[in-house]
Amino acid sequence: MKIKPLKNLKIYIYYITASFTAVTLLHSAERPNILFAFADDWGRHASVYAEVDGEGTVNDAVNTPNFDAISKTGVLFNNAFVNAPSCTPCRSSILSGQHFWRTKRGAILQGAVWDSKIPTWPLLLEENGYHIGFTWKVWSPGTPADAPYGGRKNSYQKNGSSFNGFSQTVTKLMTNGKSLLESKSVMKEQVLSNFRDMLKNNSKGKPFAYWFGPTNVHRKWIKGSGKKLWNIDPDLLKGKLPPFLPDVHEVRQDFSDYLGEACAFDMALGVLISELKRIGEFENTLIVISGDHGPAGFPHGKCNLYDFGTRVALSVSGPGVKGGRVVDDFVSLPDLAATFLEAGKVKKPGVMTSKSIWPTLKSDNEKLVDVSRNYVLTGRERHVARARAGQLPYPQRAIRSEEFLYIINYKPDRYPLGDHYGLDGKNEPDLNKLTNNTFITIPDEDAGPTKAWIVTNRKNPKVKFFFDHAYGKRPKEELYDLSKDPHQMNNVSNKEEYKETVIELRNKLTGLLEKTKDPRLIEDGAFFEKPPMAGPLR
Repeated sequence: MKIKPLKNLKIYIYYITASFTAVTLLHSAERPNILFAFADDWGRHASVYAEVDGEGTVNDAVNTPNFDAISKTGVLFNNAFVNAPSCTPCRSSILSGQHFWRTKRGAILQGAVWDSKIPTWPLLLEENGYHIGFTWKVWSPGTPADAPYGGRKNSYQKNGSSFNGFSQTVTKLMTNGKSLLESKSVMKEQVLSNFRDMLKNNSKGKPFAYWFGPTNVHRKWIKGSGKKLWNIDPDLLKGKLPPFLPDVHEVRQDFSDYLGEACAFDMALGVLISELKRIGEFENTLIVISGDHGPAGFPHGKCNLYDFGTRVALSVSGPGVKGGRVVDDFVSLPDLAATFLEAGKVKKPGVMTSKSIWPTLKSDNEKLVDVSRNYVLTGRERHVARARAGQLPYPQRAIRSEEFLYIINYKPDRYPLGDHYGLDGKNEPDLNKLTNNTFITIPDEDAGPTKAWIVTNRKNPKVKFFFDHAYGKRPKEELYDLSKDPHQMNNVSNKEEYKETVIELRNKLTGLLEKTKDPRLIEDGAFFEKPPMAGPLR
């Protein structure tokens, strides 16, 4: 049969294009875009949590309108926890959807090597039709080419990364004559330009998955920047600091500067959200916002299994999410991997131990929605390799429920936050440098004014308690009754009335670690005990 020539090629092309467009739109509607905004060292600190917790907390002093708005249209999680309060193991758990102890050397901050055989949700989404991209920190150390997110081709940061030193950059711009408003606008433009580059590179109109990973909340910051840039008065924190922090001006100022960086992260959120609305993609984007652990340089924070170190902000909004709710379900951030894959209609690999939170997101209920979500597991091995002689880790595992926090310290003979170099009265370190140098002493707690103040004043009888509590050796087991002790200050593991609780939680935790094949339980943790710089671990 002879094919008749087309009378109107333009009309034919129009219908073909329209058909492809319709398919693309249908594809997009069925599978939402994903925006994952993940701030370094940002714990559970947002103004919306002041509403949840009531007055009298440090969240009274922070203002995060963009996070608050998204949280109120979506689901705000009251009990979200990281799997490990250190950047690399936390990210390895999120990317893999597994407990950090299952990611081998991918869970070691210094000396990390990623096992390419471990499936990761971004690459699984890419293999199944998503356009993926990231800006700034995803998985580190290692160059972006080493990252399991997909390497340099998915990196969008050519417009700069000075946002990651927010207070330093804005202060410098103001020194050079720009106003505060103009200086913040420069930072906004950097965030926007990198995001737009990712969007422009999506030439085929695929649904996208974008990881926004600023590090500005991570130290260091300009002293006094919380008040100067965000009008956070340190004295507003008086009487509101948790009991493990000395309520003195130096510490209040340090914490107000930390909250200022959380405000900067929130400002960036506003930029991304506004752009999604401008291009008409806001309604079709799953927006997930969280942080990788609590604040650095503060007792109980980063590198600690107490809530101040492991409990983080989390909100989820977008297509399919029944919003306007605050839920108490216990969520471990590795659960996001399974959640993202389910959103993208990608089958979760059997090796993933995470559990999708979609049943909670789709529910109409508040408070405890999924009754099976009544605990999380957290843990820690190594942060700074030089923290202890022989590059030894400080191994811990914990189980956190509504009622209790139970912690096992496998090596109680070691200092939890690093060796006390020079603090024994001999070869006293230069404490004038302690504010900005992590490695002077107690290296597993990053440098900062609070740490410097406590260490410098440790011989003062009024300060000795804070020093000993934060940096002293800890017993093999810790148990905290959260109804009486929400800040985890009073270890009751040796009290007779808690004997059965300790046995129950010890057995439950150990059983779960055995089930998930935690190397810490094998040959006294030989896998993690070997210094990472000594060569590949097998």
